[in-house]
Parts: sequence; C-alpha cells; structure tokens
Amino acid sequence: MYHYNTTLPNNATRDIILITCMVEISTKLGQNLKRIRTAKKLSQGAIARKLEVHRAYISGIENGKRNPTLATIQKLAEALGVSADELLK
Repeated sequence: MYHYNTTLPNNATRDIILITCMVEISTKLGQNLKRIRTAKKLSQGAIARKLEVHRAYISGIENGKRNPTLATIQKLAEALGVSADELLK
C-alpha cells in the first residue's frame, strides 16, 4: 500500500469545505422533507404530483442525492404546508 503526503492549495481546501457543507445541507433537507411528509401521511407520489415532477426526484431529494433550487424548496414547503426554513433547519 502506498501513502502519499500531499498538500492541497488553499482554494482546494475551501472547495472541499464548501462541498461538505452542501452535502450536510442536502442530507438535512432530505431528512426534514421525509419527516414532515410522513408525519402528514403524504406519499412521495402525492408530493411529486403537486410539484409536477417525477416521484424519483422526490426520493432523490430525501436521500440527499439531488440539490433542488430555492424555487423548488419553496414549492416543497408550500406542498407540505410549512415554511421553507422548516425544511432547511
């Protein structure tokens, strides 16, 4: 096994931190979406129909694999009857 000792340039380190933050936000959004959706006894399909998107897109958001736009987050919030910040906290 080889071990390499490398030093990343400052901008690469910043980019890694930014990506890590984005992943954490996507994960939290997905967890909140699923928690609120199931508490309201709504299916992924029901939310998808309200937003006019495919059910797999909602699944991707819940699993942290998709990064919806702010407009989509607002539409999700409206479909669930909550504020957008409720989805993001």
